[in-house]
Amino acid sequence: MNRIYVTGLLLVSFGLSAQDLRFEGEYRAIEGKVIEWRRQIHQNPELSNREFKTAAKVAQHLKSLGMEVQTGVAHTGVVGILRGKKKGKVVALRADMDALPVPERNDLPFKSVATMEFKGESVPVMHACGHDTHVAILMGVAEILSKHTDKIKGTIKFVFQPAEEGPPPGEEGGALLMIKEGVLKNPDVDAIFGLHINSETPVGVIRYKSGGTMAAVQSFTINVKGKQSHGSQPWSGIDPILISAKIIDGLQTIISREVELTNEAAVITVGKITSGVRFNIIPESAEMIGTVRSLDYDMKEQITRRMKEMVPTIARAYGGEASIEIRDQTDITYNDPDLTAQMLPSLKKVAGADKVQQQKAVTGGEDFSYFQNEVPGFFFFLGGMAPGTTESFPHHTPDFMIDESGMILGVKALTEMALDYLDE
Repeated sequence: MNRIYVTGLLLVSFGLSAQDLRFEGEYRAIEGKVIEWRRQIHQNPELSNREFKTAAKVAQHLKSLGMEVQTGVAHTGVVGILRGKKKGKVVALRADMDALPVPERNDLPFKSVATMEFKGESVPVMHACGHDTHVAILMGVAEILSKHTDKIKGTIKFVFQPAEEGPPPGEEGGALLMIKEGVLKNPDVDAIFGLHINSETPVGVIRYKSGGTMAAVQSFTINVKGKQSHGSQPWSGIDPILISAKIIDGLQTIISREVELTNEAAVITVGKITSGVRFNIIPESAEMIGTVRSLDYDMKEQITRRMKEMVPTIARAYGGEASIEIRDQTDITYNDPDLTAQMLPSLKKVAGADKVQQQKAVTGGEDFSYFQNEVPGFFFFLGGMAPGTTESFPHHTPDFMIDESGMILGVKALTEMALDYLDE
């Protein structure tokens, strides 16, 4: 993993040079446009690797600002390149574009009623994770900065990424494919910033964590083979459902008895079991799928190793067989500690020192992590919960809702961070 280290002298010098917001009037003027863009995107959500209309909207906007624009990156990704009047480093700003196969239950005037094909079925689609706000925020940042190339000491890359939620089965996509296709090259990126709006963080608040911030996400499939028999004569067969239960119980002991949870959190969850056809038949096989979450590389390796050892061993102990396949979905979202410390003055400048808060690690995942494996990165959370809210609904649910008044802080944060980083 590449790292950039900043000396204490440079960091102090940077902190002392932080001034009032550069474009306060422009921030106020663009807020309505950002909200309107968000509503248009929210009403027209698109699934991973199918963000055609969203990408076209972004590309047209960036071209209208006079940028160099690349389209079709990682299928539907869009990259805008804004070169400053002075030479310097290269910073990337990233927004994800895809929606989810979730029906919207809100009563908004711009509620989504869209449907798309997902795994061969027509499903309702909703921006149930806030990616619509991310796109609109970064479009606003691009518009403001495009007017001030004289203040840019270097180059800014605007990365609009598809398939953060994961590409469809059998396809590549997301951050990994963007990296593979050279998004961090030509010009080479020195650092990357990203944000995620959060429905459970109050508007006006920014939260962050240095180091491991979001979990590495792995999915697993376990196939158990037994011997079919009549349900009244279990002794004549080998019960794969019983074996599955023992495997589930065993996997949980990895978390509760083997990994050192005082270091970081870890989770193993079995999300689905499929087996059997009738009440009176012990089936021949069972399948389980689930997820592993970890925030430490050594713990991730330990959990993976023990799962591979434990699953076939438990099955053999009960006379059956079992295999396990574990697949990486995202890596650990790791905020470079030096870059994080370097950019905190920028966040405190836009939000106020008391509104920039450290938080504990999150067991959700983000494929922004793959960018951070290549260059130092900083990923933070933006408040989207309306004042006075008594019940906020989690991401990926039909009732998920964001207070749009929180979006302009995201515009300010990414704009000021980009300029401050290039000024350092």
